[in-house]
Amino acid sequence: MMLAAELVLARVDVVVVERRKSPELERAGGRGLHARTIEVLDQRGIAERFLSQGQRAQVAAFGGAVLDISDFPTRHPYGLALGQNELEHILAGWASEIGVPFLRGCELEGFTQDDAGVDVTLSDGRSLRAKYLVGCDGGRSLVRKAAGIDFPGWDPSISYIIAEASTTEEPAWGLRRDAKGTYAIGKLDGGKRAGIVLRDEEVERGDPTESDLRDALAALYGTDFGVRDITYLSRFSDATRQAASYRAGRVLLAGDSAHIHSPMGGQGLNLGVQDAVNLGWKLARVVHGTSPDALLDTYQAERHPVAARALRMTMAQTALSRDDERTKAVGESVVDLLKIPEARKRYAGIMSGLDIHYDLGAGHPLLGRRMPDLDLETDRGPTRVFELLHDASAVLLDFGALDAIDRVKHVRARYAGAWELPVIGAVSAPSAVLVRPDGYVAWVGEGSDAGLRDAL
Repeated sequence: MMLAAELVLARVDVVVVERRKSPELERAGGRGLHARTIEVLDQRGIAERFLSQGQRAQVAAFGGAVLDISDFPTRHPYGLALGQNELEHILAGWASEIGVPFLRGCELEGFTQDDAGVDVTLSDGRSLRAKYLVGCDGGRSLVRKAAGIDFPGWDPSISYIIAEASTTEEPAWGLRRDAKGTYAIGKLDGGKRAGIVLRDEEVERGDPTESDLRDALAALYGTDFGVRDITYLSRFSDATRQAASYRAGRVLLAGDSAHIHSPMGGQGLNLGVQDAVNLGWKLARVVHGTSPDALLDTYQAERHPVAARALRMTMAQTALSRDDERTKAVGESVVDLLKIPEARKRYAGIMSGLDIHYDLGAGHPLLGRRMPDLDLETDRGPTRVFELLHDASAVLLDFGALDAIDRVKHVRARYAGAWELPVIGAVSAPSAVLVRPDGYVAWVGEGSDAGLRDAL
């Protein structure tokens, strides 16, 4: 949905093929947004829709240490606790408002591509002809498999049953750990229902049964708490894999189809949304013919390292979640180390997504990093940077006296405050900044327009 919305904002003809007949999920699913994802939504003017429905909290964590980002220079120094069903409902509403078309209740069955486009076959007998196809179809991605893209990585070392249900007895609420891993029962609907995450005794594959859930509860708690009215039941693991390539000709991957990992740290949904805003503007420019096809190769160049780092972090956190004495000793050392301000900031920047740095070459510290959401004064009155990004177009912020540029939104602005970046701290004030549609800085002026034409 996020990718389709980005393309619609860029005036690209797009359609979402979705096998679910309704945008409503049966369960809460992923339960939160990290700070950078909230910023991404703010860049499109919709963050408040989510913030008004969720709970702001310090959600960044690593190895048992909560990583407080309340001192980070961002308008959103927190995460958001909100179920994926609510997240998807809100996002679907916005996508429909701006004109994203959906083909619901049907699936992609196959495709063939040639030099000019992709022919897609749907389960309802229809076929589509597109310039590009993006597989946003999850860890078992049909698109990835049909495109012949390898998915190397690591097999699971542990698996979990996840469920949402009612109980006849009061559950043992809270998080527990043992030598094999972590498990928990959390309150849903104010405690009327339970969200259950249980580790399997051995690595299991496939969907669990109600009997499996009862047996797992009894093994870990000594009772199944009279579990009943199960509305969701599934299994996940710490299997960790990443697509060898995010692109095969005119076929691309985003989200879980490009990378899977343990849910430790809550990175999955956030990575997917940020994949979408990175790819969206690039794909739009190539479709419109304003940039060469090679621009699409920068999608993998920028996003693959971000996901690779997230995979390593989730593998580390899964290992630290075990409760044998040796692992506990390592975990206690990690928590102690993360009390050091520099270490806390570094890991908080990683987990929150606020430290992402795309390699755009040497230069000013802003280059390749997220643009701060500064309060600006312009000839048209006060505004802020993220408001200028609502239409998903690039912006040239001119704090000096550049010649008029007609290839991009050119805004002459004034800003007298300090320039600060998460983790890095204060940086020197630039004379101009070219901000990409995804909110990252493509060029920094330091008293002249040197390099601006190339960046454009």
